[in-house]
Amino acid sequence: MPVITVSQINKYIGSILKNDRNLQGIMVRGEISNYVKHFRSGHVYFTLKDSESAVKAVMFASAADRLKFEPEDGMSVIVSGSIGVFERDGAYQLYVNDIIPEGAGKANVALEQLKKKLQKEGIFAEEHKRPIPSMPKKIGAVTSLSGAAVRDIINVLSRRYPLCEIYAVNAQVQGEGAPESICAGILKAEAAGCDVIIVGRGGGSSEDLSAFNTEKVAYAIYNCKVPVISAVGHETDFTIADLAADLRAPTPSAAAELAAPDIALLYERISLLQRRAERSALAVLDKYTDRFIVLNARLAAQSPENRLKLTAERLSSLDKRRDTAFLRYMDRLERQLEEKAARLDSLSPLKVLSRGYSLVYKGEKLLSSSEPLEKGDRIKIGFGIGGAEAEIIDKW
Repeated sequence: MPVITVSQINKYIGSILKNDRNLQGIMVRGEISNYVKHFRSGHVYFTLKDSESAVKAVMFASAADRLKFEPEDGMSVIVSGSIGVFERDGAYQLYVNDIIPEGAGKANVALEQLKKKLQKEGIFAEEHKRPIPSMPKKIGAVTSLSGAAVRDIINVLSRRYPLCEIYAVNAQVQGEGAPESICAGILKAEAAGCDVIIVGRGGGSSEDLSAFNTEKVAYAIYNCKVPVISAVGHETDFTIADLAADLRAPTPSAAAELAAPDIALLYERISLLQRRAERSALAVLDKYTDRFIVLNARLAAQSPENRLKLTAERLSSLDKRRDTAFLRYMDRLERQLEEKAARLDSLSPLKVLSRGYSLVYKGEKLLSSSEPLEKGDRIKIGFGIGGAEAEIIDKW
């Protein structure tokens, strides 16, 4: 019996396994462990195990690059491939062509992994969300111009807020090339000077919405310099575009309502503010009118004209008081004069003479007795009416 080398043995066993149809194109269920991806070659190495056994597995870079998700330790999967021998170590292993997560589709696993990645990078963080402008002048709509979504957006905005300009950008929203088309549409709307951009489409299956679950679209929305409203027409599930956008709307029509105010409500608010402004203005006017009246009265009271007027009135009052006092004083003097005249009149010699008495003068001297008289003296006698001269014949 000839002597053979180790290499010859490994090659022989490898040929046996390669030619065994039961070991080629097989599908094996197991749990991944010791998962390693070589950073230079891109080859993937891991162990596939169940509760009792384990087998080494390798997936070359050409196959690994086609995976839509990143395998992880502990993940239950079904792998497809063939059994072969690694001749250098003389160990058989599973050469994997594809990996399917068990219990969930590859797309779902890939989607969840992408969500976790973007969440970790802060793409979904609330602090990065920008407020939607209250009264935008130009609203962009990135969607298929042949679909119902753009018509819904235009109809709602035309009715609700006709003051704005609508800038519609045609974009492919499903199929191969859709993510790139959506990203280009966002950049175009941003460059056109839109104040807010609506990105979306009408409803559809999960496959139809896959373009909005891509990393490219998430980064395009995140890096956009103006606020973005996602409007992917589905109520229950959130796409990555929804999570990355500044605001999420369940439908394109709802997005249009969120992007712009209702002009009827604006008119109503303007009317309300106008009434409030009028009431406030009238209240202020009344307040300052009252204050003006008070200040004007105070100013008028302190004005030279008013002071002259008051002084003139005071002088006039003093004149009247003086005249009244003078008249009263004159009346009093007149009464006193009348009283004294009456008294004087009552004491007048004429009054005495009128009662039968007479006045006797010797020369210029009024005599009150006969003692100074001598026989033969000449005297003058005054009566109440008239007078006479007489000669003393005798006296007693």
